[in-house]
Amino acid sequence: DCRQYTNRSCEECLKNVTCLWCASSRRCMEYPVRRILPPADLCELSSARWGVCWVNFEALIIAMSVVGGTLLIMLGVCCCCCCCKKKSKKQVSKGAFLPARPDKDDERAAREREKRRVRQEERRAEMKSRHDEIRRKYGTV
Repeated sequence: DCRQYTNRSCEECLKNVTCLWCASSRRCMEYPVRRILPPADLCELSSARWGVCWVNFEALIIAMSVVGGTLLIMLGVCCCCCCCKKKSKKQVSKGAFLPARPDKDDERAAREREKRRVRQEERRAEMKSRHDEIRRKYGTV
């Protein structure tokens, strides 16, 4: 029974896990397990100790809120970063983020493509003229 530790020390009271120490009244009582937090008429949150004597419920609630909020913010930032990263990869692959002014490598590649296209057209024209010549020679035109 937790009441036997009333008017003793917090450490003695909290040796039993089911006990709650109220520092203001120096009472040791059963923890109200049906409720998450002890009611104010039983003991104020700033005076209630459970598990360890150096942390009161008020500080515990504030600390857990700060840690929980920080974790939620970090999770949100990570999700946003991942989504933005995927979105930018898709847009770059579609050509949405091409630079306004091409750099030297892009200009060189464009000149090479143009040269190849011109040579290909010349070869096509040459092949067409050869075929036309062969058709005329054998009278198939």
